[in-house]
Amino acid sequence: MKILNIFSLATATLISNMATVSAKESAEQKRPNFIIIFCDDLGYGDLSCYGNPTIRTPHIDRMACEGMKLTQFYVGAAVSTPSRASLLTGRLPVRNGMYGDKMTVLFPNSKGGLGQDEITMARLLQQNGYATGCVGKWHLGAFSPYLPTDHGFDYYFGIPYSNDMSPAQTKWDYAKNFPPTPLMVGKEKIEDEPDQRELTRRYTEHATAFIRQHAAEPFFLYFAHTFPHVPLYTNDRFEGTSKRGLYGDVVEEIDWSVGEILNALKENGLDDNTFVIFTSDNGPWLEMKEEGGSAGPLKDGKGTWHEGGFRVPAIIRMPGKIKPGIKDEIVASMDLYPTMMQMANIHLPDGLILDGTDQSPFLFEEKSSSRDEMFYWYGSELVAVRKGPWKYYLKEFKDRYRKTQRIVDTEFPLLYNLETDIAESVNKAEQYPEIVQELIHIATSHKKNMKMKDPVCDLSLQ
Repeated sequence: MKILNIFSLATATLISNMATVSAKESAEQKRPNFIIIFCDDLGYGDLSCYGNPTIRTPHIDRMACEGMKLTQFYVGAAVSTPSRASLLTGRLPVRNGMYGDKMTVLFPNSKGGLGQDEITMARLLQQNGYATGCVGKWHLGAFSPYLPTDHGFDYYFGIPYSNDMSPAQTKWDYAKNFPPTPLMVGKEKIEDEPDQRELTRRYTEHATAFIRQHAAEPFFLYFAHTFPHVPLYTNDRFEGTSKRGLYGDVVEEIDWSVGEILNALKENGLDDNTFVIFTSDNGPWLEMKEEGGSAGPLKDGKGTWHEGGFRVPAIIRMPGKIKPGIKDEIVASMDLYPTMMQMANIHLPDGLILDGTDQSPFLFEEKSSSRDEMFYWYGSELVAVRKGPWKYYLKEFKDRYRKTQRIVDTEFPLLYNLETDIAESVNKAEQYPEIVQELIHIATSHKKNMKMKDPVCDLSLQ
């Protein structure tokens, strides 16, 4: 009898321990995975599901049919470095310091980067049990302590800045003294000037490998494509396949990559528990003409605070949890930070000031967006503000595409209704002076309450 009691006790203890482990594993499985696919210079009009007639994007289109397509999704800046910083920190560039008035982005000779006082979404997820991986272009600092693995990513494979920032890849005079573009794993350089024709393929292989390796635990993958930033490259499988020329070929390879990501999720049983967003860092580089993309019906593109610079395509997919459809409410890339933390049941650090808002009720409960305002910063200048359908310009460019480019006060009020005039072509300021005054008040209050950091992008090694 005594032996039987000991056996029964041991069995009960074993069953209890197994139940605890099983409950823990179940809890881990219920925590959602996150994937952000972030293109470089992809325009609002560059996907077939956003109206492009000559670029075929069947995998992205399928994602749009199965998920939520956003028509008014904004990034935090109209150029790379500040846009990426706002995405990963949930904070405007003037608040996190990743902006400049002389230099709008970081370069290989920049001596700064995203500061350690900034808490990225990767770091917060990592601290709460998530596996974190970054694949692709970083552009928030080319050396430690500014690299992805210094900011909460367990793993990094990619290039540290734009693909044109080396003598071998650009026609710009400023790059003649820059080093070759490195391909990195973690903090180690493994290649100088990698074959850019194979970058998208190699990125995709590393991204899908990360998914497979971490299928049994919650993970966050930040997949930041190098393309369609110039110079454009693709491989033999895609070259010449698009009616849109090389630019279209490049976008169609990115579409293939999205298909590989979605297939990896399905093959590993992760489809229903993975939040995936596909979007871009800013609008198209129109100065590149046929090598640049399209903003579709939007005005202007990259580097401007017109809609074509800040508004980008965005598709969010999470089968069974996010209802498919087209949504025309205002959402921003900065909103992903608090939304993801809410989904993962992670509390935000005390005292952390975010410019993003939690969009989980909008995504999962079919409620209205938590955002009805957007602020358009260019360096340290607040140049435009939007509330609801109305957008008001406080500043404008003088000689936008020339070396004499500068920002000046508008000569007369500029007010546009973006719901009836997506191209910003009909000035409504005279008809609605009360709305002009309301938006000026909102802008003044916003600037007054903004605690700005010094501009990191204006610092260089020279």
